[in-house]
Parts: sequence; C-alpha cells; structure tokens
Amino acid sequence: MSGLDLGEIRRESPSLEGESKTVTAAREAILGERKGIKAILPFLGPAFIASIAYIDPGNFATNIQSGSQFGYKMLWVVVLANLMALLLQNMSAKLGIATGKNLPELCRDHLPKWLTYVMWIFSEVAAMATDIAEFLGATLGLHLLFGIPMIYATVLTGIATYLILSLDKLGFRPLEKFIAAFALLIGLCYIVETFLSKPSISQIAYHSIVPWIGNKDSILLAVGVIGATVMPHAIYLHSSLTQNRVVPRNNIEAVKINKFSTKEIIIAMSFAGFINLAMMYMAASVFNTTGHTQIADITSAYKTLTPLLGAAAASVFLISLLASGISSSVVGTMAGQVIMQGFVGFTIPLWLRRVITMLPTFIIVLLGVDPTQTLVISQVVLSIVLPLPIIALIYFTRRKDLMGVLTNKTSTTVLSIMCACIILMLNIVLIYQTFAG
Repeated sequence: MSGLDLGEIRRESPSLEGESKTVTAAREAILGERKGIKAILPFLGPAFIASIAYIDPGNFATNIQSGSQFGYKMLWVVVLANLMALLLQNMSAKLGIATGKNLPELCRDHLPKWLTYVMWIFSEVAAMATDIAEFLGATLGLHLLFGIPMIYATVLTGIATYLILSLDKLGFRPLEKFIAAFALLIGLCYIVETFLSKPSISQIAYHSIVPWIGNKDSILLAVGVIGATVMPHAIYLHSSLTQNRVVPRNNIEAVKINKFSTKEIIIAMSFAGFINLAMMYMAASVFNTTGHTQIADITSAYKTLTPLLGAAAASVFLISLLASGISSSVVGTMAGQVIMQGFVGFTIPLWLRRVITMLPTFIIVLLGVDPTQTLVISQVVLSIVLPLPIIALIYFTRRKDLMGVLTNKTSTTVLSIMCACIILMLNIVLIYQTFAG
C-alpha cells in the first residue's frame, strides 16, 4: 500500500449521511466549521482507551513498591516512561491514520512469515502478562473492598469486562465514553489521595527531573515501572483504534486528523502520567517518610493506609484499583483480538478469549501465589517484550511508501530509537544483575 497522494482517496469512506454523529462532527472540525474545544471533542477517545493501559494494576504494584522503598527518588523513571509513551503512542496512532492498517497487520504484510509468527507468540505472552496484572488488580480490589473471596472476585471481573466489551456492538463511541469515565474516576481518586497524603512539592519537582540509580532492587523496579507504563499491547491497539475511525480522503485531511490525534494523545498521556506520579509520591509521602519502607504488596498498602490516613483514604485507593483493573481488562482483551487477527489473520469468539486470558489468573489465585509480586514480575516481562513492537513501529513509520505525508521526521525516528536503546539497556542490566549477582 502506498502513502497518500494529494487529492487521491486512499480508501472509500461512507457518505456523510451514513457516518455517525462523531465522524460527522470530526469532518466539520477538519473543514474548520468547529472551533476550540468543540473541534477536538470528536477526536477524543482512542488515546484515552490506550491510556488505561498506562494506569493498570501493574502500575499500582510497581509505583507503590518503588515509592515505599525509595521515596521520591524514582519519580524520574515515571516521567521518562511517560515521555516515551507519548512519543510511541503518537507514532502508533499516526500509523493507523496514514495506512488504514494496524501494526500487526503491517507486520504480516511486510515481514517474513517466520518473523511474524515469532512476534505473534511474544505478543501473546505479553498480552497474557498484561491480563494477569489487570485481572489480579480488579480481583484484589473486589476482595479488599467488599470481602468477596478471591476466586469469586475473579469470576465477577470476567463477567464485568465481557459486559463492557459488549458495548462495542453499539459503535465505537459508547465504549470510548465508558473507558474515559473510568480514567476520570481513577484520576479523581488520586486527586483526593494527593490532598490527603500531603506530599512534598519540592521533592516531587526535584526527583521528577534528576535521575537516580540505586541498587539491583531499584533497577528491577525501574524496568518494572517502564514495563508497566510503556505497554506493548497499547502500541498495537492504538493503531487499530485510529485506522478506520475518521478516514482521511487526501493529504490535507490526513495532516489535520493527525494534528487532532496528537492533541488528544498529549491530553490523555499527560493525565495518565499525573496518575502514575501520584501513585508513587503518595507511597513516598505516606509509607517511606513514616518508616514503612517494606510495603511490597497492594494488600499491605491498603491495610497500612487505614491507620495512617483513615478508612476513607484506603477506600478511595481500592476504588481506583478496582476501576483500573476492570477498565484495563477490557482494553487488554481488545488488544488481544487485534494482535491475533493482525498477525495471523485468525479470530476467536470474544467470550473464548476472555476465558483463555482468565485462566492464568485463576491458577495464580488457586495456588495462593503472592498477587503483588506476580504483578511486578508481569511488568518486567512486558518490558522485555517491548522492544519488538517499538522496532516494528519505527521501521514502518519511517517508510515514505507507507506513510506518505505522515512519514516520521528524522528527529522522531532518532528519539524513538533512543527509547528502544534505553529499554534494551535497562533489560540487559537487569538480566545481568539477576543471573550474575
């Protein structure tokens, strides 16, 4: 598939009468008939769905453990990971807009078959690790908030996510609004937690920009934080969310749609970044500064919050965890479908994928494995898998024959290569310290 040529319709789009209200409003914004906030509203949705992957229960585990053990010192890792996420999600969204295909589909079309299958297997492993984190988070939230046994909480989480996914039958907008509402709820919870925990603003400002590398444990958590923040399945999914949402009919429309998409990504990723920072500085302020430096699991965090900040703060924490677990489970299932269909052209019924991805969590719950340690390990697995989609994304978005006017600028390609190198470097250090001591 070649890139867009000015005046050439890349693929047929439905008539204005057949488009949804959202697409109609987007067309009006492209033509300049909608101004200000009204212009960007129709484009809000894809980045907020992707952003849920950046505030899933895996983030709770790594951020709380990092904050309680090392205080404010690892906030810079959150900032770095969020900047990486902003760049990579923007490239992924742009890929879908320019080509009309998602990243796994392009891999299948342009890469050797053996490599496509290798990438598919690794991506499925990453999706499984993601689902473990999301399911365990929601299960823990239900268990601690309502006292529901873990095994039944897992079943309830599965049912809830399946019902939410069913909204997709009504079109893309209801599901987007539902996921965005969950994101706003999580954000509201952490605004409340910020007021209650009273963190040091000067410490937040300093450690958000000044890097600090400690010992083996801090490196493990740093890799976990990046793995929990820059998510492989979110990179795959975002290109799918934009590929046919508002179809550009020429170069000018493609550029305008991409500009609106970039604005939405900045809003959504900044919001997710604030929540991640809040998770860590809340743990630093409440746990680390009071001598509770060994809070290594979500259950202990909840139980310790109660005497330190009161039952209200602990309940708000669990509500945010529950909202995060359920919404990110929905997003994870969506990404799983995109990965399978894109790489190998094969789909399975939604309920079957939901059951399959639930199985590892059921096994972990039945075996009584520590949930939070499992969450942290799952995020390290994600970080190790992450270079694959990043390298593929860089390869395709720099190709003029595919991207047309939306081809990467040289600076974008250089920055994305630097992201991949940083992740690879951290992984090499982690593996060396883990096996060589």
